[in-house]
Amino acid sequence: MARDADIVVLGETHGNPEHHRVQAAVVAALVPAALVLEMIPQDSEAAVNELRAHGADRATLAAALEWSETGWPAFDFYAEILEAAPQAQVFGAGQPPADVDRAMLEGAAGVFGPDAALYGLDQQLAPEEQAAREQAMATSHCDLIAVETLPGMVEAQRFRDAGLADATLWARVMTGGGQVVVIAGSGHADRQRGMPAMIALAEPEAKVVALGQVEGAVDPADDFDVVLRAPAPPRDDPCAALARSRE
Repeated sequence: MARDADIVVLGETHGNPEHHRVQAAVVAALVPAALVLEMIPQDSEAAVNELRAHGADRATLAAALEWSETGWPAFDFYAEILEAAPQAQVFGAGQPPADVDRAMLEGAAGVFGPDAALYGLDQQLAPEEQAAREQAMATSHCDLIAVETLPGMVEAQRFRDAGLADATLWARVMTGGGQVVVIAGSGHADRQRGMPAMIALAEPEAKVVALGQVEGAVDPADDFDVVLRAPAPPRDDPCAALARSRE
């Protein structure tokens, strides 16, 4: 199924070693023309590709990306994925934090710009869908987020999804229609609410396969072609950390 796809979206729970191992194994098996990573800023992709072309090691890539300042899990997780497809062109889909903040306040469409309609950002979500996404956002943040901020968080998520979709379609163009593998959180990989839904709007003929990787029970509202489960690694309680940050 994945071998015949134009776009393969490999979701993850950030920092889960098994999820990243699966991603690297799939990338190695597919040998895609391009890799699109949520974790790499768009304005850093040229530097990453140049460094890769000159055989840069993990430490050099991590330093160029100022990885230790990003808040993402250890770079080794993603280096393994990059190394699984050494000839792939890398595309960054990370959006500037200032733009994400603006999307929360002003709405995704205005911040995204002229192509907003291509990805459906000019259309409001149906009330029931808006409510469902706000509830999902609240649950994922341990119900510690003020209710009035939830609509803005949904807009920020839509903005990020559109950025992922846009980078993916650009990768298709730049590789002459080559296969693209996308590395992103599983929420972005959801076929109904994530970037595959935006790909379906912008390029309906593209064949997309989406893998969701989770640590617990699958939400019935989630929509993936394939779902894999792996135990959560030892980590600090994220709800406790979020609660402390709000004190």
